[in-house]
Amino acid sequence: MNQISRQQALYLLQKYNKEPFHIQHALTVEGVMRYYATALGYEADVDFWGLCGLLHDVDFEQYPAEHCRKAPELLAEIQAPDEMVHAICSHGYGLCCDVEPVHPMEKVLFAADELTGLIGAAAKMRPSKSVMDMELSSLKKKFKDKKFAAGCSRDVIRQGAERLGWSLDELMEKTILAMRSCEASVAEELELLCK
Repeated sequence: MNQISRQQALYLLQKYNKEPFHIQHALTVEGVMRYYATALGYEADVDFWGLCGLLHDVDFEQYPAEHCRKAPELLAEIQAPDEMVHAICSHGYGLCCDVEPVHPMEKVLFAADELTGLIGAAAKMRPSKSVMDMELSSLKKKFKDKKFAAGCSRDVIRQGAERLGWSLDELMEKTILAMRSCEASVAEELELLCK
């Protein structure tokens, strides 16, 4: 399998994404995917899981109407392997493309992508502005409030949990832990990248 470097992935991300919000989301999903790879016993693939997370929205900022359909063309610029292209496109399954998530990593990406957005928005509302002290109960309240972070699809989050065979609580709890694992490093790198 053609292994691309993180440097190549970061270059491509920054070529098509200028908004700090989108770069932060990409870095967060990368960290979450790396956490899940280790937690679920895929340590050998941790870099691959991370890179799929980093590049999952590569086409979203500049081509929102073609999200997940434009991605293969952009990913070809760094000769991304087919497995990576499939994984990245599959997170838009049923929303903007028909590539179904089948591999456990693809199911995690599908489930965690929307949820990291919801958790990130909920963290901003906290006095600490952090996930470090976030509890499942407070996240569940935000999840039930449809007006809060209305752009984060609750249906996709529910479907994601189902695909993984997890309860919604389990997915939320694990993703909070995953975001805690990378919160500091994401903030640090974002500052460097968005100077």
